[in-house]
Amino acid sequence: MKKFVSALLAGAMVFSLAACGNSSTPSNPTPPASTPAASTPAASTPAQPAIDPVTLTIYSPGNENSVPTKTIIEYARLVSEASDGAITLDVHHSNELGNDAESIESTRMGTIDIIFAGTSGFTSFYEPAKVLDLPFLFDSAEQAYEVTNSEIGEQIFAGFEAFNLVYLAEGDNGMRHVSTTNRPIHTAADISGLKIRVPTSQLYLDVWEALGATPIALALPELALALSNGTAEGQDNATYHLVANATYDDIKYFSNINYMWMGCTMAVNSTTWGKLDPAVQAILKEQAKAAAKYSFDTIAADNETATRTLQDAGVEFDFEPDVQSFKDMLGGDSYYDRYKDETWYDQALLDAILAAVR
Repeated sequence: MKKFVSALLAGAMVFSLAACGNSSTPSNPTPPASTPAASTPAASTPAQPAIDPVTLTIYSPGNENSVPTKTIIEYARLVSEASDGAITLDVHHSNELGNDAESIESTRMGTIDIIFAGTSGFTSFYEPAKVLDLPFLFDSAEQAYEVTNSEIGEQIFAGFEAFNLVYLAEGDNGMRHVSTTNRPIHTAADISGLKIRVPTSQLYLDVWEALGATPIALALPELALALSNGTAEGQDNATYHLVANATYDDIKYFSNINYMWMGCTMAVNSTTWGKLDPAVQAILKEQAKAAAKYSFDTIAADNETATRTLQDAGVEFDFEPDVQSFKDMLGGDSYYDRYKDETWYDQALLDAILAAVR
């Protein structure tokens, strides 16, 4: 019955699988009568040069109701409006042009002009982005938006051009929490021995092992069955993901620990970018950040709707667990030192992120 309710909500919710001065003007004194009237016409603001029409292909692998797809549709609208219709983004989605890995590769090759896909899909070839998979970088999704769409975000993706890409903006794919079938989670001590499903990522496995859990790497389609038969006793996922993916039938407890943030990266093929008029580039960059903010706002609203759905299904929430106990269990910032010999690890970049949020 819960899955049926999820299906009904899918159309209404936006889901994903993956921001003075003094205005008064002093009066000019009246010129003396003897002053001749100015004969020079008043200066006018020069007209902005017209942008030649251009059409670019933009793609997100998600279905039409996914947050990334909704985001690129909004991006197309924003860009068209900002350019008075001169820039058209030809929107494609729903695996029409391939899955995440395939479409990212197509963007690198130039078959697709602009891609918006889960950041994890880029880390297979662009390792510096793995810094965003470290735990407890951000206390909230709002912090993630501010940091990744600032100069720090530009630093993270500064090496994109070596892979035929140019970074535009970073959108949201949700803040991960923990939900369980058999025990409430209030502190890190409650995690001990918990069989928890995690994505097939070493960084995720490392976190839960360090917290004393028994992490089990499973593909998402296997999760519901694993929770049902006891292979897994919990999952780490964003709130709206549980409802969108119908993986909450056996969930009884949910704890908002904000331990890991997931992003979606918007990037453009570098050859395509280099051929664009600077005025077009400026509009695409500016509106990409606005579209990214739209994704954060949409997921925030989806999380609220999903929370109500889960509560109606009997799930018990802890909205204020002892997050510090989880950080302490990991050893605080010293936890990150385990990766200092990895090729992707950049201490200066990590320090910049942490300084920005503290």
